[in-house]
Amino acid sequence: MPAKTNEQDEKAQLIEFLAEFSDDPLGFVYAAFAWGEDELKGKDGPDKWQIELLEDIRDGIKTVDEVIREAIASGHGIGKSALVSWIILWAIATYEDTRGVVTANTDTQLKSKTWSELAKWYRLFIGKDLFTYTATALFSVDADHQKTWRIDAIPWSESNPEAFAGLHNEGKRILVIFDEASAISDKIWEVTEGALTDSNTQIIWCAFGNPTRNTGRFFDCFHKYRNRWHTKQIDSRTVRISNKKLLQEWVDDYGEDSDFVKVRVRGLFPSASVDQFISTALATAARDRVVVESQYSFAPAIIGVDPAWSGDDSFAIMLRQGLFSKKLAVYPKNDNDILMAGRIAKFQDDYSASAVFIDMGYGTGIYSAGVSMGRNNWQLVAFAEAATKEGFANKRAEMWSDAKDWLKEGGKLDDDQTLYNDLTAPEAFINTRGKLQLESKQDMKKRGIPSPNLGDAFCLTFAFPVQVNTNTKYKKLRRAGKTRKAGGM
Repeated sequence: MPAKTNEQDEKAQLIEFLAEFSDDPLGFVYAAFAWGEDELKGKDGPDKWQIELLEDIRDGIKTVDEVIREAIASGHGIGKSALVSWIILWAIATYEDTRGVVTANTDTQLKSKTWSELAKWYRLFIGKDLFTYTATALFSVDADHQKTWRIDAIPWSESNPEAFAGLHNEGKRILVIFDEASAISDKIWEVTEGALTDSNTQIIWCAFGNPTRNTGRFFDCFHKYRNRWHTKQIDSRTVRISNKKLLQEWVDDYGEDSDFVKVRVRGLFPSASVDQFISTALATAARDRVVVESQYSFAPAIIGVDPAWSGDDSFAIMLRQGLFSKKLAVYPKNDNDILMAGRIAKFQDDYSASAVFIDMGYGTGIYSAGVSMGRNNWQLVAFAEAATKEGFANKRAEMWSDAKDWLKEGGKLDDDQTLYNDLTAPEAFINTRGKLQLESKQDMKKRGIPSPNLGDAFCLTFAFPVQVNTNTKYKKLRRAGKTRKAGGM
């Protein structure tokens, strides 16, 4: 009986000791592992960058009553998985009934790297007897707390985001970790954001990863939403444990300013994501150009129309004339083909457009309504039809390639964030027939990227060569009131 009492006393003392580090993750890391002994022989604690992040979390808990957001973009081999493990163990071991979720870009990454690294540090943890480690969860050994005091490893699924919507734990602590966050769907980010709303609750959200894409929510942590996130970009060469020889070989082979080195060594976002078709740099340069519309009055005005194809998509209309482009309108999905045809007809008259190209997918009814109005220069374009030029899987890839060339030649993009996002979002690849192919809208949605309706509308203006047509016939008909009612309806 006394032996059992001693065991209980030791457990109580351990719990009390760990609780001292509830607001001090750095102190916890030094205290919770036997640095310099056995498996940790020759190691004396965290690296400089790891210390700085743990201090950020510590200072956030002590001074800020809001979500603590930490985003780390890095090269390879910096000890990221070890740090993730320390944060998980600190969060669960120092605050009763902590709840958390850990996910990664793929199920393989989550199980074989992130969670398997946790197994190592759990084994070395002085408080391991207080918790049970499994292949999918870490939870309290206390039967009364197993459901309320736990951190789960959950593969993300855009079609099933409920696990990330149920993170409420009011009055306690919540931990969320995204590993290899560049490739986690924007939808999962959004669902998680919406779930972290509990008041009087410690909420820590950490996102780690190689900066492989210069679009998406991980990229936005360092740009659009940088006022909300504490961000760090870690050059692998500055880290104690990295393989300096291999890193230098990469620099020698690819160059200091190559995207390969930016992503894998310097922890910087690339000029173009690995598979990104139109680079952020190219789109940014086109958006920032100063081009006057009247400079290109000699060129044919062309309108591209991408009708909405599902309930959450938009009906987009774009204009291009020479090196000038302009967003004409974006409407919610509308199944009234006559109404939409009337709106397009008015834009055609207002800008004396020589051609109107409409995506055939959901535009057949609109095209038919336009023809009935006498719009004989409207034309349906099937994205899946054969390309006119060699080397492209279909018409869509060809049009996007022509649009990319136009941007390189000095084209001016309208200063519209949605258009910018649309053009830089799609990825491309060489298919089994050796032809360039863009990912489909359906595949983009699987990545959590909205359908690029404005981007497709813009690229439709490159469907076919166009000659100038002053369109005075339609203007006269409109002034005479002989056309069907159009626009503004």
